[in-house]
Amino acid sequence: MSSSESERPPGAGSPADQAPGTLPAVVAPQLRALRRQASLTLEAAARAAGLSPAHLSRLETGQRQPSLPMLLALARIYGTTVSELLGETVAERDSVIRAAAMEPTAAGGWTYWQAGAPGRGMQALRVHVPFGSQGDIVRVHPGEEWLHVLRGRLRLRLADTLHRLAPGDSAHFDSLTPHRIAAEDHDGVDLLFVHTLLQSPTAALCLGPNPGDMT
Repeated sequence: MSSSESERPPGAGSPADQAPGTLPAVVAPQLRALRRQASLTLEAAARAAGLSPAHLSRLETGQRQPSLPMLLALARIYGTTVSELLGETVAERDSVIRAAAMEPTAAGGWTYWQAGAPGRGMQALRVHVPFGSQGDIVRVHPGEEWLHVLRGRLRLRLADTLHRLAPGDSAHFDSLTPHRIAAEDHDGVDLLFVHTLLQSPTAALCLGPNPGDMT
């Protein structure tokens, strides 16, 4: 996948004990357990996620760390949420998420915070996208996405149309529209990001042209 994908093995302990950029150790076995729960072979799940079986096997054994887009794709395929992939406990139905309880997680160059309750059909994230990170990844999957720019400027390509969004701007689109996200500024961009998690065997991530094509 993208060159920004981390090669470090996941650490041990709870999320709060992790060094920045390290996913919890529970992620690898959780990926395997949820795939088996969904009655998918390694080959079928890898094909649906746009990965090789060997790559997915390394994710399931902790030899590689998944990027945020990979986690989103696998969550959709397995009919679950990123929170469950991270081994987080399902919250009460009416949840308030306090700022102090939001632990940052880094994946594939992005940093994100769970801004909504786990176990829901809609997931809310606060995301920081660094400059030059994953600008070459095209996402195509069922569902809807809404994003709102908090700080910095965003380049959002929807199909063949490039949009430049400034702080305060929002976008709401069908996720079946091929889309790419990249930071316009060297300081990166901060977003509020909401998406639906629809289970679909066709959910996939595809590698697109180089980031330099988004001009």
